[in-house]
Amino acid sequence: MSLSARAGARLLRSRRLMRAPIWIYRARTGALFGSRILMLEHIGRKSGARRNVVLEVIDHPDPHTYVVASGFGRKAQWFRNIEANPHVRVYAGSRAPAAATARVLDQAQADRTLASYRNRHPRAWRRLKPALEQTLGTAITETGTPLPLVELRLGA
Repeated sequence: MSLSARAGARLLRSRRLMRAPIWIYRARTGALFGSRILMLEHIGRKSGARRNVVLEVIDHPDPHTYVVASGFGRKAQWFRNIEANPHVRVYAGSRAPAAATARVLDQAQADRTLASYRNRHPRAWRRLKPALEQTLGTAITETGTPLPLVELRLGA
């Protein structure tokens, strides 16, 4: 694995760095991040407490739908929480939080969505892919992606 992939994976594992944008979203200034990042509020499956995570938007096919990836796979706490309770809130841009329902995409949908992302953002994908492979512990291929993708449907 390349040095940059290891460094990228290390950054993704930095709790302090990954949680820093949460305060920006809480101040309703999330538009500073543009349209490729959102904050997801979910409920802890054991604690019942509200939790937040900032995620990259992989796709935004319509005004009421976002698709995000779980860079740590199915073991990510937020991912396990939305599997237990799919009722979430989405903070996108500077808008007020919106209720949403989370749904894990099936393999074919995930493969198509990731292929579309690779085509739209080839440079970002070249930099991101090695770091994701490092965090997932496996290669990301054209089909059968091990990267779980989650659809967030607003208003549900």
